[in-house]
Amino acid sequence: MGAQEKSPGNANSIQRVKVYRLNDDGKWDDQGTGHVTVDYLERSEELALFVFDEEDNETLLLHRISPGGIYRKQEDTIISWRDSEYSTELALSFQENTGCSYIWDHICNVQRNMHFSSLNNETFHTMNSELREFPAVELSTLPIILKTVTENGLADQMRLTEFILNDQDFFQKLMELFRICEDLENIDGLHMIFKIIKGIILLNSPQVFEKIFGDELIMDIIGSLEYDPDVPQVQHYRNFLKEHVVFKEAIPIKNPMVLSKIHQTYRVGYLKDVVLARVLDEATVGSLSSIVHSNNATVISLLKDDSTFIQELFSRLRSPTASAESKKNLVYFLHEFCSLSKSLQMVQQLRLFRDLMNEGIFDIITDALQSQDKKLVLAGTDILILFLNLDPNLLCSYVVQQEGITLLGLLVKGMITDFGEDMHCQFLEILRTLLDSFTLSGAQV
Repeated sequence: MGAQEKSPGNANSIQRVKVYRLNDDGKWDDQGTGHVTVDYLERSEELALFVFDEEDNETLLLHRISPGGIYRKQEDTIISWRDSEYSTELALSFQENTGCSYIWDHICNVQRNMHFSSLNNETFHTMNSELREFPAVELSTLPIILKTVTENGLADQMRLTEFILNDQDFFQKLMELFRICEDLENIDGLHMIFKIIKGIILLNSPQVFEKIFGDELIMDIIGSLEYDPDVPQVQHYRNFLKEHVVFKEAIPIKNPMVLSKIHQTYRVGYLKDVVLARVLDEATVGSLSSIVHSNNATVISLLKDDSTFIQELFSRLRSPTASAESKKNLVYFLHEFCSLSKSLQMVQQLRLFRDLMNEGIFDIITDALQSQDKKLVLAGTDILILFLNLDPNLLCSYVVQQEGITLLGLLVKGMITDFGEDMHCQFLEILRTLLDSFTLSGAQV
């Protein structure tokens, strides 16, 4: 019997989920609340995730379970993935941890069965040709390793991933060989290592990514990708990252995990958008984008929960002794912090924005809008739009209580100041949203 014939009416709370979809603005849209189940597609042997609306039993989501490593489990209550049919990120947010674990285990079991079936169905692989062991990592075995990585079917790709993960020192040994080849200017060896690393990345394994994108290996991995045999000149990615990419801390970040995630996010993004931009397939691009998105969420979650960090940030912003340049950099940091918060669930983002409002963020924006620096004013208006898109009432409640040089007055002034057409559109959008909110609430300005 297909899932379409089942009713989730008797489903308990462990199957209750909210469905989210990442829109083009990088914001999670709530698609509704329902109950999730795993069942067969109608007239098919394929299994899928179904979410049925808790109110009218309509199908909120139908997702055919994929054998690929596209799924991620986050914070014990979220399962997310890049869905090729919807061409975007989807997420299920569970009411209870046990429900998330149950569905996650179900997905993993389905994938294991799919992989087992694919092994049995790959008839073009004979017993003699199947990958049985992985060569030792030595200079003389690079051609064999390259052939093993690049010339195998799905079944052997799975075994290859398993071999790589089981050898704890595989990447360390390979990167030692890379450094030796680079010192000896062994171009043939460097070209082979490039192809090996590229092939391993295209396996699109989350467990492999976790290893190679760690602090210990990632710069050597990027270095090995400088020697593309299809490009006439050697690239200089490491020099760019070391000499031209300077991480400016507007405020000291003491949590080592936050710093590690920030550095990893930039490097993975650089690898995706620059180093391997022309060779990555859509699935691998989706996985790397998911790492960046997940890292952003982790960074924001860790920082927002650090009350000392938030208090120090606003203390510096309000400090009468801080230089204008320092305050400007702090506003830019605040802008990026608010922008990245879109990676949080809506409830968490709303809680964060309320905390920022209570700390006095709108006072800071009022000061920023009085600047003659167009970039600083733009950062301020961007922050206001982020607040308005989430909950206009947060800004409205501030505007109606403000005295002296008012934010509303500065927004009106911005409309007649020569900031350029793009800036005028920003001011107009903020004012229109505010006035619409005042009209709906009946507030008096």
